[in-house]
Amino acid sequence: MKRLTACLLTLAVLTAAPATAQQRESYDYWQYQRGMVQRGVQAILQCNGLFTSNRTLEQVFSQELAYLADPVGTPHGGDYVVDWNRKAVAIGDDDGLPVMRAAFREGIGCVILPPDQTFADIEALPELTLPAPPGDPATIPWPDGDLITDRGLTPGVNAAALQTASDWAFDRESEGQVTISLLVVHQGKIIHERYAPGFDMSTRTRTWSTAKSIASTLVGMLVDEGKLHLDEPLGLEWLPRTRTSAPDPRDEITLRHVLTMSSGLETVDNSGMEYATGSGLAYWAGASSHRGARDRALQREPGTYFDYENYETLLAVAAMKQAIGDDQAYLEFPRRRLLDRIGMRNTLLSTDRFGDFIMSSQIYTNARDLGRFGLLYLNGGVWNGERLISQEWIDFVRTPAPATAGRGGQYGGHFWLVPDGTDYVPSDAYSTSGNRGQYTIIAPSHDLVIVRRGLDYGRQGFSRWGLLREVLKAIPPTTTDD
Repeated sequence: MKRLTACLLTLAVLTAAPATAQQRESYDYWQYQRGMVQRGVQAILQCNGLFTSNRTLEQVFSQELAYLADPVGTPHGGDYVVDWNRKAVAIGDDDGLPVMRAAFREGIGCVILPPDQTFADIEALPELTLPAPPGDPATIPWPDGDLITDRGLTPGVNAAALQTASDWAFDRESEGQVTISLLVVHQGKIIHERYAPGFDMSTRTRTWSTAKSIASTLVGMLVDEGKLHLDEPLGLEWLPRTRTSAPDPRDEITLRHVLTMSSGLETVDNSGMEYATGSGLAYWAGASSHRGARDRALQREPGTYFDYENYETLLAVAAMKQAIGDDQAYLEFPRRRLLDRIGMRNTLLSTDRFGDFIMSSQIYTNARDLGRFGLLYLNGGVWNGERLISQEWIDFVRTPAPATAGRGGQYGGHFWLVPDGTDYVPSDAYSTSGNRGQYTIIAPSHDLVIVRRGLDYGRQGFSRWGLLREVLKAIPPTTTDD
């Protein structure tokens, strides 16, 4: 009887609390991949910091790499190599994680190599050797060049309030907010320009997601030509390839869907895997940016759900490449159709090692070039009397994406909009936006463009609309006859 009672008690315990109930998935199965990507992040930032931005190792470690929780080495050395002749860096040593390498390429900036390539493979990486536009920008008046002959304020601008706004941007109390440049353009004229120590008007830094707005502009040019269409399927080959003749539901995804961040495709970067897989493998580990973008399952009906993903931009870029139809013409397209025409001489659009633009993030430029970009939109898409983008495209990028209804209506066609209910800045303003505080703000009602560049780290949160509010204290509204 005692034995039977003991058996019954044991059975009751096992039934009530099976051993498997105590198991938890606590092991990080992606830890080695995260380590590889972390080294790749440093490789790209350190390489571009040295050879694209022309900064010193001390400057790169103190600011560019402040974004990283645990960078490899110090300015004085460590487990990294800088090859000054090849303009390349290698991060890490043989400790179980791959050594990650990046190399500067002419006309493109730094390209990340995969773990199985070395410095011997650099010459096979893409480059762009187009000659510079004619003329010396130092002798060409702004905005086509950099010659500034009149530093006076435009009529009605309050000089003291403008300086106060500038101080608001630079003298941050919030930890990790580091303004490196501020440019204010009013009625087409630079009325304020300021740089942090170690930076000047020629210093290129990474745009992060401000690149998405440049990508949208280039795509819009092809839409204006009729080579792409907002409401037609992308026409891309999806991966993995289906084993059936049935239509792929992803064929319903249009250019409008990806430009408004509402393709309905599987979330990758926003699932906490950005620095282990997803677009991070193209950014930091040498994978193809286009293959990863096309290899996602459809989760929702396209156009119904807003999901800010880098891969959405890369799908639009893939459609752009397909529409152009020639690899060399594709590489030259941004220079020939946009950058050279508006004087953006200091801007480099980087690619992956396969020659595909990573225009979701990997563009390096300076404040003046972004000021020119903002002026193109402020002037209705016209530059020196030539229309480069249509008014219809500008209207599209400024229209709230349907999927943001009820969520502030704060996103258009790869530009950010003033959120619903915001009453301290004009509702017609719109902006690019990039990590670490990259903003180009366009305020048509005040004939105004503001560029703020940052190397923010830690808790960021710099407010672009707060900056616009402060600058507007110095700027009178524009009067029109409309």
